[in-house]
Amino acid sequence: MKKLMAVMLALVMAFGVLSVCAAEEEKISIKVLILPKFEVGEMGGDFPGEAQYYYEKYLAGGEEYEIAGPFESNKLYVKDGVAMYITGMGKVNAAMSTASILMDERFDCSSAYILSTGCAGSAYEYGVMGDVFLITAAIDYDLGHHADKREMVSERETTWFYDASFLSASYKLLNQDLMAKLYELVKDIKLETTPKTRNFMAVTFDNADWAIREPQVLRGTTVTGDNYWKGMYDHDNAKLMAETYGAPDPYALTEMEDVAVAVVADRLGMLDRVIILRDSVNMDVFMNGASPESLWDEHFDDALASEDSVESADIFATAMKNNFAVGSVIVDAILSGEIG
Repeated sequence: MKKLMAVMLALVMAFGVLSVCAAEEEKISIKVLILPKFEVGEMGGDFPGEAQYYYEKYLAGGEEYEIAGPFESNKLYVKDGVAMYITGMGKVNAAMSTASILMDERFDCSSAYILSTGCAGSAYEYGVMGDVFLITAAIDYDLGHHADKREMVSERETTWFYDASFLSASYKLLNQDLMAKLYELVKDIKLETTPKTRNFMAVTFDNADWAIREPQVLRGTTVTGDNYWKGMYDHDNAKLMAETYGAPDPYALTEMEDVAVAVVADRLGMLDRVIILRDSVNMDVFMNGASPESLWDEHFDDALASEDSVESADIFATAMKNNFAVGSVIVDAILSGEIG
């Protein structure tokens, strides 16, 4: 009887071990997690937003999963090692979405690369609309101290003040070796523009050499803000931030999510596999005679995705295509093992 009980106990323990192993094996392995911020319409077949080209090539026909926490209506799309989730705009949405996926026990993201992608506004005198930027460092625009110019008593033009106590979240240096490899892989990819956009840049910036060049793939630093800012004062603030933190590449663009994605990844030990890829669809200064009052008046509708945008001319759809031309090379390199 004792021998029978011992055999049964051994079988139960063995079954338990096998069950645990089976549960671990059932985790869905993710090699690349793509994080666009919004989509204009449907996931495929219509005017492209930040997600559509990636969905059509990598995720169409795959599985869909609900993710607890971020958005009830959004799904995590998964197929053949690639996953994609639309995070929503702003740092809170981006952080919540990223953390919820990476901490979901159904998925094995232990070796995953995180591709944060989307559109952005590029820096005056550095980028043109249609450029694609491989980001090497991310800065939080909102951490530190900001003053109103009307309160300043000194002659300094910048209104941002550094505070080292925020450093664990305010500046994230990405994996420079990885960025160097990726840049060599994509730097010569030919990008497109439109005659309307080319003329828009030339007229707005008086045919300056930097403004009339063809779009290209560039390295740069991004400055992430929770507010959608424009203007030379904050352009100068963003430049000061990149200089103050010692970023490896110049301030190149501003957007609303990337530093949050990087902070979440850093807290989970994954910062070395974060890739940020952004395309420029507008500039960080006012153009075409626009002012804050005219551009952001509640009765004025100027969607970036419009082909008659005061901010973007007709570059939006072309910039999305440029982004994917670069991003798909990166994703393919990861999936093939060329990167990793």
